[in-house]
Amino acid sequence: MAFVLGLALVLLAAPLQAQATYPKITDPPKDKIVIELVTINGSGCKRGTAEVATSPDNTAFTVTYSEYLAQVGVGAKPTDFRKNCQLNLLVHVPHGFTYAIAKADYRGFAHLEKGATALQRASYYFQGMSPTAREDYHLKGPISDNWQATDVTDVAQLVYHPCGEKRNFNINTELRVNAGTSDPKSTTSFIAMDSTDGSIKTTYHFAWKRC
Repeated sequence: MAFVLGLALVLLAAPLQAQATYPKITDPPKDKIVIELVTINGSGCKRGTAEVATSPDNTAFTVTYSEYLAQVGVGAKPTDFRKNCQLNLLVHVPHGFTYAIAKADYRGFAHLEKGATALQRASYYFQGMSPTAREDYHLKGPISDNWQATDVTDVAQLVYHPCGEKRNFNINTELRVNAGTSDPKSTTSFIAMDSTDGSIKTTYHFAWKRC
């Protein structure tokens, strides 16, 4: 059974605590931001299947996946019901600036038979700091369409990269599908963070401050 997927990523969660010592949020730096994908691990994102790009105006960065799919039913392996991905990023920012993640837009495509359900889960954190709370997004069949969710962090709760320190940024995501009351012997249900043409991406929006 063949399905055409349209999609991308997802993610975000509410950060832990405010950093009141930082000044007022400022405009993005003019110098180019470079993001290095240091490591990539997980059943949903083998090496070479995830790409990271920074927006030209330094307001956001995107993650695009090409083989991130969880499924149950006809054609699925027993382990395919759950997929995960862990990305470790090194964000090179201009001197005198620091950043937090203010908002995340995540989108995908799902085909769920009646009775089937799906879950998308995500969290992020700076190396050496406590992870954010996990953010879950639920879908319930029947559905065969794009899905989209946005998570916004209140200004008072933004967690900034410590000034003058080198701490990588970690993104953890997970996809799950449960056949529920649908018949996995005659149907297939799936949820994907994937894009056939790269036009749909997960977008993480920066909040900038001066150190």
